[in-house]
Amino acid sequence: MPNDTALFIGQFLRSPATIGAVAPSSRRLAAAVCAPIPERGEPIVVELGPGTGAFTAEIQQRLGGRGHHLAVELNEQLARLLAERYPAVDVAHDDATRLGELLGERGLRMADVVVSGLPWAAFPDDVQRELLGAVTGAMSPGAAFTTFSYIHAIPLSSARRFRALLAERFEEVVPGRTVWRNTPPAFVFHARRPR
Repeated sequence: MPNDTALFIGQFLRSPATIGAVAPSSRRLAAAVCAPIPERGEPIVVELGPGTGAFTAEIQQRLGGRGHHLAVELNEQLARLLAERYPAVDVAHDDATRLGELLGERGLRMADVVVSGLPWAAFPDDVQRELLGAVTGAMSPGAAFTTFSYIHAIPLSSARRFRALLAERFEEVVPGRTVWRNTPPAFVFHARRPR
């Protein structure tokens, strides 16, 4: 089994704008990001940018075999690794902007929860808008969206622009506490009811 940190660093060096991290997320961050996954029912959970599977493992544990877990990963090597590690997960090596089509191809209704590991602060304005438009367009009316930002990115204009975009696209956006036990430290955004 490959060393996840070494794999992340290698992929980051090849494509820092799409990987956006030098290490996998911690279990504490995964727990905070995956908190909106319902304890009952058959939810459709979408995971964007799963990387090596830090959030994937948490989602699978919370689902316990219920519902449908679609993980969308743009990086081919990471998508292959994820499919091998988590055979119960529906892994799509594809672009998150095609989320609505990916759900439709599988005969799935809209997502109940979208968990994002995408590096939003690394994206220019047009990419942020296109991606978040695809996300909100694929969510049911009462769905939840969670993502995170590294604490060092707070002052970046792209991070501030993304926070404003969240407020524009969702009726409710609640920032979570800082997860200090992550490299680097991060905080979570919980958003509900897409506009």
